[in-house]
Amino acid sequence: MEALTRDIVAPATTSPLLAVEDLHVHFETTRGIVRAVEGLSYNVRQGEIVAIVGESGSGKSVSALAIMRLLPPLTGRVPRGRVVFDGRDLLTLSDEQMREIRGRDISMIFQEPMTSLNPLLTVGLQIMEPLIIHLKMSEEEARARAVELLKLVGIPDAEGRLNQYPHQFSGGMRQRVMIAMALLSNPALLVADEPTSALDVTLEAQILDLIRGLREELGTAILYITHDLGVVAQLCDRVIVMYAGSIV
Repeated sequence: MEALTRDIVAPATTSPLLAVEDLHVHFETTRGIVRAVEGLSYNVRQGEIVAIVGESGSGKSVSALAIMRLLPPLTGRVPRGRVVFDGRDLLTLSDEQMREIRGRDISMIFQEPMTSLNPLLTVGLQIMEPLIIHLKMSEEEARARAVELLKLVGIPDAEGRLNQYPHQFSGGMRQRVMIAMALLSNPALLVADEPTSALDVTLEAQILDLIRGLREELGTAILYITHDLGVVAQLCDRVIVMYAGSIV
């Protein structure tokens, strides 16, 4: 009730950082069109943690991939809707313009850290590469930033672990690496797709404390996708419940 009251009395002049308006996501299959998301609308303000909850297949992750413009190019499409981030409709941007925003202003923590990290490259290289390519850092600057980020997410011996490969990290540590990579450029919006799935309760509590700290220390807005209402109750300001592709 407190969160709902804050939402109602918020100043009318407060513009949302992210506004999703009447979003539809379809997939073309050999058996016809699958309407995965139908008419989704919500907003996220700066520094706010908003949860999207729902059972598997309700459209939570698909809607997040649509926001990030990461739908499968051959089958996924957005026939209708707008995704306005900081005053710009992301769905109207070119691929090059979207690449400038993705990873810099908006970052995403994917659900499966082991499949999101390249098993053939060291963790340090995977963190440093985008810093060198996109932010034009020197190798020394990128390495220092990588160590700083690993320390921020609570990985001990950060300097030494840069030279290790993903399989040498536990599940919780890999998830922390994914969070560190999502924070490379201090994004304004972090999309977290079930970042504590498959973790034990101790690691889950540590990750939730970390995410809570990001909001407090960096003012990051967070879109938190989960099916766990217990997590929502202790972490989030507002909650959106999805079922069969729509908000219920």
